[in-house]
Amino acid sequence: MTELQPVLMLASTSNPRRELIARLGLPFGVQAPQADETAQPGEAPAQLAVRLAQAKAWSVAQALPAHLIVGSDQVAVVGEQVLGKPGNHAAAAAQLALASGRVVHFLTAVCLLNSATGQARTRLVPFEVQMRVLSDRQIERYLAREQPFDCAGALRSEGLGIVLCQRMTGDDPTALLGLPLIALSELLSEEGIAMP
Repeated sequence: MTELQPVLMLASTSNPRRELIARLGLPFGVQAPQADETAQPGEAPAQLAVRLAQAKAWSVAQALPAHLIVGSDQVAVVGEQVLGKPGNHAAAAAQLALASGRVVHFLTAVCLLNSATGQARTRLVPFEVQMRVLSDRQIERYLAREQPFDCAGALRSEGLGIVLCQRMTGDDPTALLGLPLIALSELLSEEGIAMP
């Protein structure tokens, strides 16, 4: 008799994250998390990403008592400035102007919470993008076509945003897309999920 494995649940409404987790070939569900994404006073960008990934997973745990819940969050940093989801055209244009010609550090955290045991495993995966020098016209053309207002740093690298990039550095390219699958597959293996 085969032992039943806990159900995998993605705590996210992000289509890119849904597409990424589907790559693992495991059955999964999706539930919207409830998490305030405001940074706390003095909170470092890495701490913010980790806290939000954990908060998203925990926010759906009470309704899901026997699940493996995946929460993920990404913070973009240019210099000392944290770039969240811009939310609108003007904020996105300002973020891209700030990032022009500079290195953007993307910090992506993933949390795997076993709601049956209460154990949460979290990893933080960094990724760097050297941005091209961008003119105001290039930024406006990109924003008109891509509208990346729900992406940290206004960069949708899986789409047209890739042309804004000069170089990328990191261990896991899926981290840049918002859900680090290498780290997640390791966390799932630690929970006894067969990969592949």
